[in-house]
Amino acid sequence: MSIDPRIYDGLAGFRYALRQFMAYSEALTADAGVTAQQYHALLIIRTYPPEGIMIKELADQLLIQHHGAVQLVDRLANAGLVQRQRSPNDGRSVLIVITETGEGLLEDLATHHIQELLRHEPLLAESLRRLRQLDRQKKIVRTG
Repeated sequence: MSIDPRIYDGLAGFRYALRQFMAYSEALTADAGVTAQQYHALLIIRTYPPEGIMIKELADQLLIQHHGAVQLVDRLANAGLVQRQRSPNDGRSVLIVITETGEGLLEDLATHHIQELLRHEPLLAESLRRLRQLDRQKKIVRTG
């Protein structure tokens, strides 16, 4: 059984919109003085409870090694965007929390990212609509 050729159109359109968004994100974050990975880390840290996130959890969320997360946090801390603090529940554990400066930067970047993502909404939505329609028609090959 082969894949319906329209599947490729849907996937290509979706990936095109995604790549445009990612290119915008990389340029925007660079202009703000952080990397895309640092922005992603700030997003993750912000979504955790106010008491913070452990390095292991951050590494897991970013799909990176523990030592890479330590280096990333070092750079964010040196920039004043995050800080380390002892866990109130376990004095041996260190938690990472976002600083006021980090919050301000994150809010600015998030606002621009939302605007850019919404700009690509029509292509993303159309690509997903096509793929869903083809899936319902059983035109997508299923494995397993």
